[in-house]
Amino acid sequence: MSSEMPPFEIPTDLRNITEKSMEQVRTAIHGYLQFVQRAVPDDVMGGPELSNKVLGYAERNVASAFDFAQRLLQVRDVQALLKLQMDFIQMQTQAMTEQAYDLRETTTKAMMDSVKSKFLCG
Repeated sequence: MSSEMPPFEIPTDLRNITEKSMEQVRTAIHGYLQFVQRAVPDDVMGGPELSNKVLGYAERNVASAFDFAQRLLQVRDVQALLKLQMDFIQMQTQAMTEQAYDLRETTTKAMMDSVKSKFLCG
């Protein structure tokens, strides 16, 4: 018995439908993120810097997920699927760690600036 798994293929029609659906979802999410960016007031904690960072990270994370989904459609065997999944998990874990650190630093700076301004103005 061979331990190799047979290759698998996503039917072309299903792949095309999935790609079109993904593009529609990508467009909808992009429009939603633009709406949120316009709707967030400039005077929230951390100001526009924090809001821009949060939205920028959201856009990058969504783009990474769509890139993963696009590559998933090209997978031909189980080994490639597992490698793709592990690479994506590692990449997202690293990105989330970096984003959390950066957002913590930005929030801490915003809080310190807020406290300073209250003491200087108050």
